[in-house]
Amino acid sequence: MDNKTKGIIATIASVLLCGCPGLFMLFFGATSVLASMMPGAEIDVMGSSDPAAATTMGIVFLCLSIIFIAIPIAVGFFMLRKKPEAMPASDEPLPPAS
Repeated sequence: MDNKTKGIIATIASVLLCGCPGLFMLFFGATSVLASMMPGAEIDVMGSSDPAAATTMGIVFLCLSIIFIAIPIAVGFFMLRKKPEAMPASDEPLPPAS
């Protein structure tokens, strides 16, 4: 299996394992932050009805989602980029400096 195939497989796996949960956490975090700002909203965060708890949880999920979404981007970039080719070694002597 060549390096490009391995890169594609790693990118697809990272999208499924990190990118999709990252998008779901982004949606859930945004929903939590917006729900904490609405007056009269029924909030239940681990038994707490405090809007600050929902805001904190939403912000934490938003930060985690950014990390989870960045992982597949980084994997795709590093696995699928063209690496510079090494210069062939030359055993010829250098010409004299003039």
